[in-house]
Amino acid sequence: MGIAPELKKIAVITSGGDAPGMNAVVRAVVRTALARGAEIIGFEHGFRGLIGDEFVELSSKSVGGILSQGGTLLHTARSPEFRSAEGRNQAHDNLVEHGIEGLVVIGGDGSLSGAKRLSDEFRVPVMGIPGSIDNDISGTDFSVGFDTAVNTAVEAIDKIRDTAYSHERVFVIEVMGRNNGFIAVDVALACGAEACLIPEIPYRLEEVCENLRNMRKRGKRSSIIVVAEGAARAADVQEYIAKHTGFEARYTVLGHMQRGGRPSSFDRVLALRLGAMASERLLSGFSGEMVGVLGGNLVAHPLSYVLGTERTIDPDKLHLVDVMAQ
Repeated sequence: MGIAPELKKIAVITSGGDAPGMNAVVRAVVRTALARGAEIIGFEHGFRGLIGDEFVELSSKSVGGILSQGGTLLHTARSPEFRSAEGRNQAHDNLVEHGIEGLVVIGGDGSLSGAKRLSDEFRVPVMGIPGSIDNDISGTDFSVGFDTAVNTAVEAIDKIRDTAYSHERVFVIEVMGRNNGFIAVDVALACGAEACLIPEIPYRLEEVCENLRNMRKRGKRSSIIVVAEGAARAADVQEYIAKHTGFEARYTVLGHMQRGGRPSSFDRVLALRLGAMASERLLSGFSGEMVGVLGGNLVAHPLSYVLGTERTIDPDKLHLVDVMAQ
């Protein structure tokens, strides 16, 4: 983190996996910069577009009407090329060619790592904004897109539960989240799941089956099991349950539908607050930070702290899933 002279021209990219609310962040970054009298451009396809010089002019009009749209108008992509010194040198050369004095990076931990590399190697002023459905980024209670992804999964599972009840079945639902269970835990709580399997906490399928048998003895004829994609394959869990309980079981993988759709009102407001703050701080000379929200308050942390700290699951939430399933 550091403070440099006030900037007059900045750029913005969205990088890595898309998340609902990214467009709202871009809108806030752009309009805040313009209100400060600064110029701003965007690069399409994240760091790949930065290397390929895929720039687009941004204006107040160009970001109009995108607040409620999912995805990202700047598009996004992975960039293996950025991992090489040659790729990063080209990205920096393009920033210099356009007279860019600072860069806002919207994305997950991989994107924030890329922003830090630019800052460390070339002294490019950077500001990160957490945009990821996984919600696994330290330094913030919420990343943009998480709330919408949870709502999307809950809406789908509410429909599946109707079928589970009608047919007296066990349904195993796989949700996204890479190697963490933040989505799974919140979804399990919100939809009243009978069990939740996440990679952070060891589990035994034998115990899950025993709990299902006990629930059946108490008269519960249908059940929902939420599985984080990093914990197990839903198909394998469904097969095990069917084999060891004799209950009729099905599985569903919700997949990438959790990344799409109109952002929730929560994500829209969060996106606007974080986008405006990031733009303000970058233009004011701050660098090497990620903005976030803790306890409802806006905060800014050094990227070194964000990337060097692991965000952990609240065990009380997972315990509550078990209590509510009784």
